[in-house]
Amino acid sequence: MTSYILHGFFLLGALVNISCNKEFDDGNFVPDYDVVPKYTNTDIDEAYKAFNEHLYDPVRKIYLRDSNKPQAVGAIWTQAVYWDMAMNAYKRNKTPENLKRIEDLYEGNGKQYANYDWTNDKEWFIYDDIMWWVISMARAYEVTGDPKYLAHAESGFDRVWYGVPGLDPGSYDTEHGGMFWDWTFGRVGKMSCINYPTVVAAATLYNITKKEDYLNKAKEIYQWSSDNIYDPLTGRIADSKHGNGSPNWTLHVYNQGSAIGAATELYAITKDAKYLDQAVLMANYTRDVMSAPYAILPSEPSEEKGIYTAIFAQYMIRLIEVGGKTEYLPWLRRTIDYGWSNRDQARKLTSKNYLKKVGTDEVVSCYDASGIPALMLLIPSIADQ
Repeated sequence: MTSYILHGFFLLGALVNISCNKEFDDGNFVPDYDVVPKYTNTDIDEAYKAFNEHLYDPVRKIYLRDSNKPQAVGAIWTQAVYWDMAMNAYKRNKTPENLKRIEDLYEGNGKQYANYDWTNDKEWFIYDDIMWWVISMARAYEVTGDPKYLAHAESGFDRVWYGVPGLDPGSYDTEHGGMFWDWTFGRVGKMSCINYPTVVAAATLYNITKKEDYLNKAKEIYQWSSDNIYDPLTGRIADSKHGNGSPNWTLHVYNQGSAIGAATELYAITKDAKYLDQAVLMANYTRDVMSAPYAILPSEPSEEKGIYTAIFAQYMIRLIEVGGKTEYLPWLRRTIDYGWSNRDQARKLTSKNYLKKVGTDEVVSCYDASGIPALMLLIPSIADQ
């Protein structure tokens, strides 16, 4: 057993109540560290092809909710993550087909969601739904150079920050700082899923435009988050904070990921080591505590949470690349190896429980199927090196 698996697991696991992996922790699974095959570059291509074959609607140009091809499509915010995957596929292999998918997904989601009219509160009624798309729009501009993506990103960011007259006052709390999650339900909660993505969006827009206001906003919201929903002793990220009460310390992989991404982007811009140190602490907590006892990223039951690994992948690769933290690669590759080995061999679909075989007739959601292909598109195979 390699040393990275042992590092900190049993010490920290004894001190922290680990809930994320409880569905694995039934006493029946004994991981074999030697015989699970290592995924290859061919496997990466197969995994992404299968994800699209079974979950992408080529007519509507949007991702379906389930593999049995119902009319329902995946949740609005998750479609931005699938668009990120398409961009990552293109960056990995710059084929005309991969480039076309980027434009097709923009077109299909635009038809589905009010042509990205951020003021349409029938489609866009939660701040973080918009902000995930703002991030992806900015990335699309970085990848393609198409100005329409930057225009959407900037208008979406302003809409979230400042609000819409007669509709809502915006996500930003001008009195106490931080970002509210919603306006529809009372504008009461400040969730990690809006605060850290706001930092990522602002930092990305600063990189593109060099407008200091974006960097100032990124620093401010990151500092509020550090003061309110971050544990500096362990690196864990709270799910939310409501009012002046204590944070809700429910843990989610995607919150760890977006916080890592926020810290890493600010480190990349400022070179201030405190950001890198915090990103490392967050990543270590995810690896050493949340991924215990099997050194595999955890899954969570219930709807939409299967996509958390795909989001985490997007930000961990930035820490690895920007911070030079290649020590995280064995853990992430191990997660991929187990998830891919347990795929449905016929359809090549994976699911969110990486330690359980996917049944041949099992209906798999776009959320659950996304994690392993998303990781594969970003984490290079060791088998081909």
